[in-house]
Amino acid sequence: MNAIIETRALSKRYAAPRRAGQPGGRLAVNELNLAIEPGAVFGFVGPNGAGKTTTMRILTTLLQPTAGEAWVAGHSILRDPRGVRRVVGFMPDFFGVYDDMKVHEYLDFFADCYGIAARQRRSMVEDLLTLVDLSHRADDMVDSLSRGMKQRLCLARTLVHDPTVLILDEPAAGLDPRARIDIRELLRELRTMGKTVLFSSHILLEVADICTHIGVIEAGSLVASGTMDEMQRFLRPIRVIRVRLTKPWNTAQETLFGKPGVSNVRPAVQNGPEPITEFLFDLEGGDEDLCALLTDLVQGGAGVITCSEEKGNLEDVFLQITQGIVS
Repeated sequence: MNAIIETRALSKRYAAPRRAGQPGGRLAVNELNLAIEPGAVFGFVGPNGAGKTTTMRILTTLLQPTAGEAWVAGHSILRDPRGVRRVVGFMPDFFGVYDDMKVHEYLDFFADCYGIAARQRRSMVEDLLTLVDLSHRADDMVDSLSRGMKQRLCLARTLVHDPTVLILDEPAAGLDPRARIDIRELLRELRTMGKTVLFSSHILLEVADICTHIGVIEAGSLVASGTMDEMQRFLRPIRVIRVRLTKPWNTAQETLFGKPGVSNVRPAVQNGPEPITEFLFDLEGGDEDLCALLTDLVQGGAGVITCSEEKGNLEDVFLQITQGIVS
């Protein structure tokens, strides 16, 4: 499948201030190679200053790269910037709103800027306000909205020209937990609408909750990318298996002892005086190996109730990559 967003050796160096005496300037993006498939919700993860915002501003043609090239929906950022802008909706990390407008006027104004005919704008504004759950505030002044509502309004603004790609810089920054949940639900809805979403965040658990793919950027370089499952398998080649039994866990110990690929069989933490009936073990092997082990446990009378694979969280992934555990 062709990438809808692609960068090749994309680099951006900011010139050093004369007074600083730094001849090379600061390298914000360093030969970034990135490919995002259509329909993906791609979480761009990295600490502050890693190069996320610079990359997004280049992709939206707000910054010129120092070197390299990028394409959005087939349009070159260098040779066809207008084509890029037609297919992209961009939500910056800091955005201005016109406080002296009503909510529906605000969206109507931006739709007019995109050349959308007046006869189409009214229904379009109504649809967008419904999407971001602001229909009940359509006649309110923008400055009366909460920060979370303004964030949703800004997201609606990025959709007025029906872009194929959405590039959102820290869309949940500074929001309370309820507002962050609202933004996450909106991103899920946008995916069902067929939009491709690239969004940045340093709140790692939010990314894990909604994205289909992630890319980790550190010091301007993309150090890892892939689906969540791919990233976790890459960083945890040894699988951690959790099994729950009807009998005490040590009844399974003898069955698993000496089995190829099995190690570190241990009880799960359990409070209370009842016998521990849940345990974990490390497995170096695939699904067929796991299936054979479960068959042995069942035939051995262990009384298997459930079996699941433990998943590392995105915090683990990020720390392992940026601390150099994976090169």
